[in-house]
Amino acid sequence: MADKKFNPVFAENRKARHDYTVLETIECGIVLTGTEVKSVRHGEISLSGSYGAVLKGELWLVGADIAAYKFGNRFNHEPKSMRKLLVHAKEVRDLQLKTEAKGLTLIPLRVFLKNGRVKVDLGVCRGKQLHDKRDALKKKAMRRDLERGD
Repeated sequence: MADKKFNPVFAENRKARHDYTVLETIECGIVLTGTEVKSVRHGEISLSGSYGAVLKGELWLVGADIAAYKFGNRFNHEPKSMRKLLVHAKEVRDLQLKTEAKGLTLIPLRVFLKNGRVKVDLGVCRGKQLHDKRDALKKKAMRRDLERGD
């Protein structure tokens, strides 16, 4: 029997699934400094209000807040800086076409550890209308009631 490794999730963007319809997800690496990795491993990262952007042929994570490492020194990182995401060049071109032509947006869904590396699940999303959000909440409540047996 294969030993399944535990991959901890450091941050999850729950509001993204409420505000957007996720059409597909892409697993990306992320370029971090040492103090950023330590802060992420302590769970001091926030994805609220962040998004992915293709700038000059590269994929970037904009608006993610990684808190300053409390044991860091004067070389500590900037909490709100843009961070480069690592994907293949073909995937970057595909994402750029999707976001420009189809009006989709790139939203980070979760940050997790895989084989000792920090990874980001980036979702290609379409914004939900208010009535879509209400329908989703109604379906969720009905499912909960059925499972409970009410």
